[in-house]
Amino acid sequence: MTPDVTSQSVRDDAEHGGSSFGMRFQQLFARYKILALLLAVAAIWAFFSALTHGAFITPRNVSNLLRQMSITGMLACGMVFVIIAGEIDLSVGSLLGLLGGVAAILDVNRGWPIVATVPVVLALGVLVGLLNGWWSTYRRVPSFIVGLGGMLAYRGVLLGITGGSTIAPVSDHFVFIGQGYLPRLAGDALALVLFALLALLTVRQRANRRRYQLPVAPLWQDGVKIVGAGALVLAFVVMLDSYGGIPVPVLLLLALVGIFTWIATQTVFGRRIYAVGSNLEATRLSGVNTNRVKLAIFALMGLMCAFGGIVNSARLAAGSPSAGTMGELDAIAACFIGGTSMRGGSGTVYGALIGALVMASLDNGMSMLDVDAYWQMIVKGGILVLAVWIDVVSGSNRR
Repeated sequence: MTPDVTSQSVRDDAEHGGSSFGMRFQQLFARYKILALLLAVAAIWAFFSALTHGAFITPRNVSNLLRQMSITGMLACGMVFVIIAGEIDLSVGSLLGLLGGVAAILDVNRGWPIVATVPVVLALGVLVGLLNGWWSTYRRVPSFIVGLGGMLAYRGVLLGITGGSTIAPVSDHFVFIGQGYLPRLAGDALALVLFALLALLTVRQRANRRRYQLPVAPLWQDGVKIVGAGALVLAFVVMLDSYGGIPVPVLLLLALVGIFTWIATQTVFGRRIYAVGSNLEATRLSGVNTNRVKLAIFALMGLMCAFGGIVNSARLAAGSPSAGTMGELDAIAACFIGGTSMRGGSGTVYGALIGALVMASLDNGMSMLDVDAYWQMIVKGGILVLAVWIDVVSGSNRR
């Protein structure tokens, strides 16, 4: 064997070994992605707890952090469907502010009851989402441009209808949506229901996999998952009960996450969302009305902006012309951090929720440390780029 051939074989072995290692790392990361995200959250909390001498993990601060996260989480619920379908929406922050401002105007200036204000604002959010989707799907305007135009236009409308001033104070019933707490007894009952539901779904999943002769995880593995989830739910409820109970916005977010997860995993529409993002042309040729799917996705995004706007105005007890500023960055970053692929076709709602928790933890921790605003923006922007880079590297390993 000549020296050239020997050196070439060494290089080939090194390349194959590196590729094999990269594939193994990719498989492990994909399999335990949620666990890795939870460990990242734990590391962030430990870091800020050490720097704040434990103030970061007090029940009061955790309650405020989760209430703050709920708004980003609602936006992320809608945004994850948009990104999975291969689109993007940059207008969500401005639309959240606009719909929150409309809700405050109806409550304060018009004196509407809460039972009328909320449905009207939700319906308006769906209509605006349909408008965005119509421009993107039927008029063939790239969703990036539609979102960019909406980001400017909706902010302008908000400034116009509020006159650039804060609309306050909203009614007590309205404030309860953003600042209220679930009674402790009801919170404890809800925790038991969630734990029972998780155990039931795990057992049902094992039974379904056996029925279709698919590989089934070891029983101890599912047992550890159930026990670990139960411990997290217990710690979550006990900590919040020690301050005031489960905040209403957090309860609303959990309900929305459950609904969107069910849509993504258990419905034909959810499967079509992933199919559209994976291969639009093949999905269209298979008989799926892809334009209608995308239109529905943008309508859901508008609905989530309405929920976020209502909760934000209720949390602040006022409608602010600056509400929702940079909200699109937090929502998009939450999705990418949670494992949603920028290429479309891949992502989970609960992953985006954990991504929203990461973003809210960073915001809360840096604010407690009095970090300058420009540094906060630099850190969040850097994390967004890092999350996309990880997605790109993962994609190159798969190829």
